[in-house]
Amino acid sequence: MAIWLDRSSKVLVQGMTGTEGRKHTARMLGFGTRIVAGVTPGKGGQSVSFEEDPIPVFDSVTEAKEATGATVSVVFVPPKFAKAAVLDAVSAGLDLVVVITEGIPVADTAEFRAAAQEAGVRVIGPNCPGIISPGQSNVGIIPPNIAGPGRIGLVSKSGTLTYQMMFELGDIGFTTCVGIGGDPIIGTTHIDCLQAFQDDPDTDVIVMIGEIGGDAEERAADYIREHVTKPVIGYVAGFTAPEGKTMGHAGAIVSGSSGTAQAKKEALEAAGVRVGKTPSETAALAREAYENR
Repeated sequence: MAIWLDRSSKVLVQGMTGTEGRKHTARMLGFGTRIVAGVTPGKGGQSVSFEEDPIPVFDSVTEAKEATGATVSVVFVPPKFAKAAVLDAVSAGLDLVVVITEGIPVADTAEFRAAAQEAGVRVIGPNCPGIISPGQSNVGIIPPNIAGPGRIGLVSKSGTLTYQMMFELGDIGFTTCVGIGGDPIIGTTHIDCLQAFQDDPDTDVIVMIGEIGGDAEERAADYIREHVTKPVIGYVAGFTAPEGKTMGHAGAIVSGSSGTAQAKKEALEAAGVRVGKTPSETAALAREAYENR
């Protein structure tokens, strides 16, 4: 099994006719993702040819869904058009919308997240690498060849650490890996993924990667303490970050002890999570938890 994405998922690509959309559509097709349509306003009626049969392009997500039965969208559009693209997908009532675009204004993200929550549509991202269920489907920009299917569930704020953890545990494999993104407002949280992995009978061990800044990891620790019975292994990026400095793509700012890697580590450990000091140590802890499950 997997969470939210499997081989039956029918995927459409918003922005497929653009450079990035076309490039990553080819990659996703090469993995075996069932891409059934593209959406670019003003280009409906066209098609884009890859090695497979030509993929039709529609003006709106609603039209694409009606014609193809699509259930998932992945968004590769410039930041100024991203809000309209996501709202189009939300209004069509898709199950899942994966927003790869970075640099979306926070106010725009807040608006489309609220609309998605009201409509019952799951949004992953923005500014994320996407979601992959190895051996089944890959939606986004996660390299598909670094890990096979297995029984570890991975949720990560960081794209590059998603890739590293997949590589280091690739021989064991994963049910699903979710890159939730590091923006201040995101659609799917650590807690959402923890709940889904806890409920998935084929996930035996959960790996959770966080970053400095904010309190998402502390809230996840509270959730784990109350609701998660499976082993959870954690890592918090930013142990060497200086206090008071805004860091990296997460826009994280550390002030005093709030939001520091050490504070997050302590909160997670208090909830029974084993936390690695480095990505490789985290992978070793996950491997040990898997072998002892």
